[in-house]
Amino acid sequence: MGKVEEFEELRPLLFSIAYRMLGSVSEAEDAVQESWLRYDASPTRPDSPRAFLSTTVTRIALDVLRSARVRREAYVGTWLPEPLLDDPYQDPARAAELADSVSMAALLLLERLSPLERAVFVLRDVFGFGFDEIGATVGRTEPACRQLLVRARRHMSEGRPRFAADRREREELAGRFFAALSRGDLAGLRRVLSADVELVGDGGGKAPQLARAVAGAEKVARLLATVHPLMTETGISCEPCEVNGEPGALFRDRDGLVLRVMSLEVLDGRVRTVRTVINPDKLAHLGPVADPWAVDRELRRIR
Repeated sequence: MGKVEEFEELRPLLFSIAYRMLGSVSEAEDAVQESWLRYDASPTRPDSPRAFLSTTVTRIALDVLRSARVRREAYVGTWLPEPLLDDPYQDPARAAELADSVSMAALLLLERLSPLERAVFVLRDVFGFGFDEIGATVGRTEPACRQLLVRARRHMSEGRPRFAADRREREELAGRFFAALSRGDLAGLRRVLSADVELVGDGGGKAPQLARAVAGAEKVARLLATVHPLMTETGISCEPCEVNGEPGALFRDRDGLVLRVMSLEVLDGRVRTVRTVINPDKLAHLGPVADPWAVDRELRRIR
């Protein structure tokens, strides 16, 4: 097998590692492309292309993550990961770990870790790499990597919900949520939202966004029941889909341009968090993007 074929076979794995490291589709794709350039420029063929490329993409992601931390401190409003509609890497032996680690909630928990803790956690607990491989990748001894993993697991477990919903329950609840949303059914929305539900939006200063998270079933239900029927009047469509392994929807304007992505976090039989990514920079990988300011002006005019 030639270098190109070897790389293409491993591309899904490399992207999945980089995305979990960075929470950004565009940055993950750049990291994967850079790993190819380094692999192609290598004068010798490594014994294990998988080990070489996994190490390379992780080190690139670590460098990007360290600089991204500085940029995110100056980010306007709430920062959310770039939505991922389809994870290209599939491994039946690690399906649970892969699905759990790609959710919006998990990626936000990963943001709490140091770059090295994040790398060790992703490589070990998500992809099952050995500590010898991880140590060589991050430049630490195996005992040091084990300590990093212990700290990472503790931080992750502290923020995880105790009782997550199964897939069937999530899908059923999401169907009721989006049906009520499309009708502007206030009572229907109240029934599917938890009492302490939060509505969080990420516009990054490049789209109309909430000044702060909206909390509480009554406030969130009223806001959603008011705004979304107006969106329907302007020709905005709602396409239910899976977002980061969770129920969600892709919204398009009347011309079919991507406007926003919404994901639902379900806990104890209710929607616990509604996350909406509106920043057009974070939606470009999904296709041509709408002008969110123009849509907002039309909504205000109708209102």
